Amino acid sequence: MKPPAALRILVPLILLLALIAAGGGLFPAAGQPFTVVNFRGEEVTINARGLYYWDTLSSAAQMQANDAVTLFLALPLLTISFWLTQKGSLRGGLLMTGTLGFILYTYITMCFGAAYNPFFLIYVALFSLSLFAFVLSMMSFDVKTLPARFSQKLPRKWIAGLLLFVAAFLSLAWIGRIAQTFTPGAIPTLENTTSMFIQAMDLGIVVPVCLLSAVLLLRRSSWGYLLASVGLVKFLTLGTAVSLMGLNMARVGVPISPVELIVFSSMGLAGIITTFIFLKNVMD
Repeated sequence: MKPPAALRILVPLILLLALIAAGGGLFPAAGQPFTVVNFRGEEVTINARGLYYWDTLSSAAQMQANDAVTLFLALPLLTISFWLTQKGSLRGGLLMTGTLGFILYTYITMCFGAAYNPFFLIYVALFSLSLFAFVLSMMSFDVKTLPARFSQKLPRKWIAGLLLFVAAFLSLAWIGRIAQTFTPGAIPTLENTTSMFIQAMDLGIVVPVCLLSAVLLLRRSSWGYLLASVGLVKFLTLGTAVSLMGLNMARVGVPISPVELIVFSSMGLAGIITTFIFLKNVMD
């Protein structure tokens, strides 16, 4: 593949700004959480410390776990894959595109889900930079030739099965949570957000991409290989992030769903194994 020259500017900027954003989120700070009742009548505990001062204790624990994954997994992956891509590696390009997808997803959620803080413009910059970098990276592939660049040993059915499972799990988990709000008098569990933006992004983007990539991969369609690579890296990072989120939430005393924690952790492990197999079958 021949990466666009613009990525030589965009990716280093993303690396620098994400390092600042994630590092700032993990920076230790003193404070005492306090409880308030929000405008919906929901009782929430405000974190009251550090960059995520006005976020709830639960939200802050999740964002700090995501910061750790960004800092210690996503940024090293982006650095290595960017270096490989500059050498013309297809394997590097697929890994870089998937990692850019994770960073894009992360900072969309930070722009719209985190309580306003001094890093807001950094989140906006990362949202914008990773969006254009992701689009340029997707456009840089010679999609028609992709099927021929993979080994015949690629377990397409297993990969498609994982993608379909993820789509089904996210659909059932999030629609189930949304359905709980239909009960008369129910107070939606939104904490300090105004809507279910994560569920909107997953149901509106992630689930359709999983379904589409699974079907196209089974048909040996060129786009199936590209979309599958993005989806697999997304699950590798997402599963790891959610696992750490659950552990961090438990550490600060926030109740967690054991079922969701087990399934997301399994998704992360499956994502790691399947991504390795997928990339191993690329003929660079």
